[in-house]
Amino acid sequence: MITVHVNAPDGTRVPRALVEGAIRATLRHEGVSRAELSVTFLGDAEIAELHGRYLGSPEATDVLSFALHEEGEDPLGDVYIGYAQALRQAADAGAEADRELARLAVHGALHVLGYDHPEGPGRDSCEMYRVQEDVLRGLMNEPDMAARSVQVAGEGS
Repeated sequence: MITVHVNAPDGTRVPRALVEGAIRATLRHEGVSRAELSVTFLGDAEIAELHGRYLGSPEATDVLSFALHEEGEDPLGDVYIGYAQALRQAADAGAEADRELARLAVHGALHVLGYDHPEGPGRDSCEMYRVQEDVLRGLMNEPDMAARSVQVAGEGS
């Protein structure tokens, strides 16, 4: 069984169904049938605090992931998405905000599953990014997922 929790501050507009679908599509792609992941959207101050505490860089970032399972256990983890940072990145890249939020959910889930990527030049051509973009393309081509509207946190779930 796969369980996905999507959390956001009240009033923050997040595409809950799309984010949950992104996590599920990632797990399906990787052949995972049992897992529990949470995705939590944070503001700049909160994601910067976590980034500083756990990675030593007290700046707002787009995504942080924490695998909470041991090797051989079903995947269990937390994904934190810097909501404002994600929106800035989408705007800078001329991308749709919902697509960027889905991309970060996929990216975070892949980290929970054990993927990693190099920093600096060439990082966009590594295995993790290829898998990420494959999953995202498949997700955005699913008619029901691509058409999901944005929901306000707390509405309908």
